[in-house]
Amino acid sequence: MDEQRQQPQPNNASDTDPFLLNYTTSDLRTASEFLATWLPFLSRDLCTRCTQSLSDRIRSIDPGVDPQNDNPNEENCDNCDAHSLGSWKDGAEPNSTAEAPIARVSWADMAQEDDEFGEEEHENNNNNNNNNNSNNGGSVVAGDSNAGADVAKVVAEKPTLPREQREYIRFMNVRREKDFICFERVHGKLVNILEGLELHTGIFSAAEQRRIVSYVASLQEQGKKGELKDRTFSAPQKWMRGKGRQTIQFGCCYNYAVDRDGNPPGILQHAMVDPIPDLFKVIIRRLIRWHVLPPTCVPDSCIVNIYEEGDCIPPHIDNHDFVRPFCTVSFLSECNIVFGSNLEILGPGEFDGLIAIPLPVGSVLVLNGNGADVAKHCVPAVPTKRISITFRRMKVSKRPFGYVPESDLQGIQPLAYEVDQEKKSSGHRPSRHTKRYKDRRGGGRNDAMGSATRNDRFSEPRDSNLSSPRSTNRWSRVKPGS
Repeated sequence: MDEQRQQPQPNNASDTDPFLLNYTTSDLRTASEFLATWLPFLSRDLCTRCTQSLSDRIRSIDPGVDPQNDNPNEENCDNCDAHSLGSWKDGAEPNSTAEAPIARVSWADMAQEDDEFGEEEHENNNNNNNNNNSNNGGSVVAGDSNAGADVAKVVAEKPTLPREQREYIRFMNVRREKDFICFERVHGKLVNILEGLELHTGIFSAAEQRRIVSYVASLQEQGKKGELKDRTFSAPQKWMRGKGRQTIQFGCCYNYAVDRDGNPPGILQHAMVDPIPDLFKVIIRRLIRWHVLPPTCVPDSCIVNIYEEGDCIPPHIDNHDFVRPFCTVSFLSECNIVFGSNLEILGPGEFDGLIAIPLPVGSVLVLNGNGADVAKHCVPAVPTKRISITFRRMKVSKRPFGYVPESDLQGIQPLAYEVDQEKKSSGHRPSRHTKRYKDRRGGGRNDAMGSATRNDRFSEPRDSNLSSPRSTNRWSRVKPGS
């Protein structure tokens, strides 16, 4: 009976494809889940029929899933370039993959490398905290009861490729946009107010983002229970729209406005906050190693912003108690950050400015130059929950009294890369462009983003004169949410 039930399922690719026969059932299931997660990206330029075909192909990899609408003989859609460079159909002929590569990386290893924080936490804590309880692997973060198990799982199975090689592969696939352009007249001169901005995507995997978000949730709970130092956690009562953003500060306490004691905005040198947690140090090391921030500007403080629906950040320029550049990382949901030398407050959480830049989930926005010091920036009321972490380096003269530098944040060196080899392999393919950005709340605004191609990922921003000024394109004053 069992044999009769299994006979009608020969269409599953894992049962017949010679390439998939080289892999275990566990590897194939992991591969199917892995690719299914990436399906929105993989099918971005495909039509509906090709997207369904790709989805069916991915589903058929899992031996435990019955294939649906899987017809390998179906003709390609004329609207999709099924044989272009990088197409998922490249080399898909049954005989083209008969020879297995010499060094094969299993799908389980690829899924494992998706979260390398556990390994790095484990290694650094073993080096710096040998007296820690061995039961938590030296990598359990406060309030995270599952961290020990996660780390044990991560370091228990050694991948085929060394971690350094896997890190380099991920590093070389980071996308970096550096040529943001938006001209505005400032003091009588046309100025690119976005000069110095950089947007890095691909720095954190989905698994690493989940780890970070989970840890922030545990810190938030600790703050509510009074388990963090006095000025670390702040949860103002939300008495009106846009006023409920919670913050968690590490390394120093920043005073946003003149307080009841008369202290001006800036770093409060006498205030006590908790030191930077180990997990956030792992993030900082990656930001330096992966060329997001320079090694001369290693962050020694950070602030976590926890937004609920309707929360915002009003227009401001970051205090010069912090040196430039600094950066902010976005989690949970995409939102817009608005720039302009003059930003107008229209109402609670509603702002009018010249340009809006979308911040994808997991992206890192670096602020420097005019983007940090000429243009103000703000985050309008968010439509759903969002978390951001801003990493900054304090001026030496502004550091809290008794400050001691973190020993494990010293001497971080960026990864080396072959610029010439990168240029030879990709050639010169400029894709500088501008586009009109439609605000999802109803306001039309300009979005000037130059998308860096593979050959200029590590280049300096190009001369802004290469692109035509757009100072006359000001977005309409339509209130968000209207």
